[in-house]
Amino acid sequence: MFGIVRPCTHRLGDALRTEWMAHLCGLCLALRADHGQFARVVTNYDGLIVSVLTEAQTERTPRARRTAGPCPLRAMRTAPVARGEGAKLAAAVSLVLASAKVRDHVADGDGLLARRPVAAAARRVAAGWDRAGARSGAALGFDTAVLVDAVDRQTGIEALAGPGTPLLTVTEPTETATAAAFAHTAVLADRPENTAPLAEAGRLFGRLAHLLDAVEDQAADAACGAWNPLTATGTPLTEARRLADDAVHGIRLALRDADFVDDRLVHVLLAHELRTSVDRAFSTTTCSHQPGPYAPGNPYAPGGPGPGGPLPPEPPRRDRRGLIAGCLVWAGLACTCQMCCGTHEDPWSGERKEGLCSSCDCGSCCDCCSCCSDGCSCCEGCDCNCDC
Repeated sequence: MFGIVRPCTHRLGDALRTEWMAHLCGLCLALRADHGQFARVVTNYDGLIVSVLTEAQTERTPRARRTAGPCPLRAMRTAPVARGEGAKLAAAVSLVLASAKVRDHVADGDGLLARRPVAAAARRVAAGWDRAGARSGAALGFDTAVLVDAVDRQTGIEALAGPGTPLLTVTEPTETATAAAFAHTAVLADRPENTAPLAEAGRLFGRLAHLLDAVEDQAADAACGAWNPLTATGTPLTEARRLADDAVHGIRLALRDADFVDDRLVHVLLAHELRTSVDRAFSTTTCSHQPGPYAPGNPYAPGGPGPGGPLPPEPPRRDRRGLIAGCLVWAGLACTCQMCCGTHEDPWSGERKEGLCSSCDCGSCCDCCSCCSDGCSCCEGCDCNCDC
């Protein structure tokens, strides 16, 4: 599950959370239906935005949803999921971009991919995803060659980049790829007037995705000697933040020029959640729903009712389980969905942990209104429950 838009379910509300999950599950099931079970590993949070954009420009019909069977990630519950051309386009784009990601890791020799047999197998998988994505894209009138070309150019641009190279030169291929994907949603929805503004929104979204990925990976890349655009071009974090803020603002302006039937989820994801993604990448906010020493309700948190002295001592760590025993416990937790939807003990360390669904990047539940407090009118007339 990769992607920069990872909305907090606490802030989405019940209705939009259901819609968001419908698109996420729709992408996953479209990958399975057209490309097999293994293709589901390329499901990602950003890919579903293509599905959301397509649906937001069209009139909703009963055929836009179907009821999917129980799934462990939904605590073995059924749910309505999105289907149609938007989900299929999201699947095609996700396959091609995931293929590029695999080839990039192979080129860098990351982890097991440094071994020739593993790298050769990974290249075969990536080539298969390229072909599958091209077939699906062609059926929708979308030429994935623009994505493949962007990926190929990225390698050459990175090889030539150095101190003084404009950072936007490095992000251009990603911008071109996402612009094409966003713009084609207008073609599928038969909204030609939306092609230009959505292409602009996609271009800036690609820029933002590249920037935030570079910011989040910079320390790890430096530790292992991997290439990073910020380090290679000598771009300071202050400049990266300025570019990221400009991209978020530009996306909001572009969306205002597009005509939607129902843009509530689009507005929340691309007007509000992108701001949270930027804050998260630059470590300027924390999640009020995250467990931890300063979580709400902790008497030792600043301003809490407890003493202002040191935090209580950590409970003693239990002995770690061995590999086999830990794997057996992990399988049990996965089958009962406790790892996703409940509190559980780590299979190996025994430490108490919250389920994956309880961890979110939501900051204060009032942070979504920050884009309007700065004089931006992007929220005028919106129905996102943000009181802007």
